[in-house]
Amino acid sequence: RTISFIPPDGTFELMSYRLNTSVRPPIWVDAVIEQRVSRVDYLVKARTQLGPRSVARDIKITVPVLPDVSSPEFQTKSGRVKYVPANDTLVWHIRKFKGGEGNNELTMRGWFSLPSVGKDDERDASTRRPITVEFEIPYLAVSGLQVRFLKVVEKSGYVALPWVRYVTVNGDYQVRLV
Repeated sequence: RTISFIPPDGTFELMSYRLNTSVRPPIWVDAVIEQRVSRVDYLVKARTQLGPRSVARDIKITVPVLPDVSSPEFQTKSGRVKYVPANDTLVWHIRKFKGGEGNNELTMRGWFSLPSVGKDDERDASTRRPITVEFEIPYLAVSGLQVRFLKVVEKSGYVALPWVRYVTVNGDYQVRLV
């Protein structure tokens, strides 16, 4: 197919599209929540299914926590984790996540104290909220769509640089806990 157009000045987005077919998620998240009498433990694993030349950037994994937790402690070798009490969530931010064999899984552990008295209904409902994942993968089109030829015709003498930038972003990506 051919697209002909008159571009505006500056940077612009020519095309954006959505996929309605099933695609393997580039980043897969698993979480295990273990609730005890006086504390709750979180184990979150993030796996990449990217090729060795791809790198995901600015990954933010938002995990819902119980509304009455306190005294957060976190352990991870990659990224940083912070507790956001206003939203009853913990946010794990990973700057870069390389694809390929050997380095395709990251782990985060979190511990929170629980008060001795709590409403089980509220606690159950809060663990049913989805985990959200945000990311950006430059230079990758998950769909396989490629621009094979790009020609810029400029009659005014202006020198245009023809190039295409592929970026995969998360969209509405949620993981439900069962």
